[in-house]
Amino acid sequence: MKRSQQHILRTMLFVLLSIAIVVLAIADMLIGSVAIPVREVVSSLWGGVTQADYAHIIYDMRMPKVLVAIFAGMALSASGLLMQTLFRNPLAGPYVLGINSGASFGVALFTLAVPMMAINAPWLYDIGVTGVALIGSAAILLMVMALSRRIKSISVILILGMMLGSAISAVVGILQYMGTEESLKAFIVWTMGSLSNVTTAQLYIFVPTVVVGLVLSLVAVKSLNMLLMGESNARTLGLNVRLSRTIIFLATTLLAGTVTAYCGPIGFVGLAMPHLARMTFRTSDHRTLMPAAMLWGGVAMLLCCLLSDVIARYSVILPVNTLTALLGVPIIIFVVLRNRNRQ
Repeated sequence: MKRSQQHILRTMLFVLLSIAIVVLAIADMLIGSVAIPVREVVSSLWGGVTQADYAHIIYDMRMPKVLVAIFAGMALSASGLLMQTLFRNPLAGPYVLGINSGASFGVALFTLAVPMMAINAPWLYDIGVTGVALIGSAAILLMVMALSRRIKSISVILILGMMLGSAISAVVGILQYMGTEESLKAFIVWTMGSLSNVTTAQLYIFVPTVVVGLVLSLVAVKSLNMLLMGESNARTLGLNVRLSRTIIFLATTLLAGTVTAYCGPIGFVGLAMPHLARMTFRTSDHRTLMPAAMLWGGVAMLLCCLLSDVIARYSVILPVNTLTALLGVPIIIFVVLRNRNRQ
């Protein structure tokens, strides 16, 4: 296929994905326990007059959820692509550094250990689940960055990150075993993930933090293209590998850590969407792959959000993690089988 034809096809794909995000976002605001007419949603989006009840539902409930879905999907997909390229591992995801384990440890301490030990610390409750999850993620980032400055081999960092995550998960398991029924239920519900817990006020923190992470991801595309050839070759070409690692680790923590803190550990989106971007755009150039993965992530999360609302209207509310797994697992299986056939 000629380069001009490829460029046209990729441009069309970008346009189609952008349209899909807009259509799914509007559909998400239409569908719910209360059906809202299309004209009311369009009027509210364009700043027109909207009925008070509809305006409350749209602005205070559904629009925050839609924005969280878009930015969470973009964040997880971008961080997944960063990790897959840095570690040169197609099955690496945004949580490979143990960021989710750090967040889970913070939440476990807050929901399981604090009630069990009857700790009376008002300031701790002011921080809340989101705050302790962010602190846990940041602590893991600092440990991984400290290790990366001493260890040159990226594969060793990967193994240490996985072992660190496993050790933290073991401690969390002990806390779960010792926790009360009520506190255990609260922790389990958090691990299932939710897009509805972010308030309008919290969006002013969530969105800018994710945007900073996305900008860092786009800044890193040149480094990512060079890292495809291996770190030794990248150093030969003049790449500052240590600085590139730091930017990538920081971007991943801002993206995956923020989403985990506010929405819980959402799986499979960050693992599957980069592969979907590669398959549809048929390129390894991160100048195309990074925005493509972001768009696919936004589409995937909006689709899961829409499916959740539709199912909830006629049956029960499903955790977002169940839907992302049903969406992502077939893609991962296909990638594994395709790679096996190529060997």
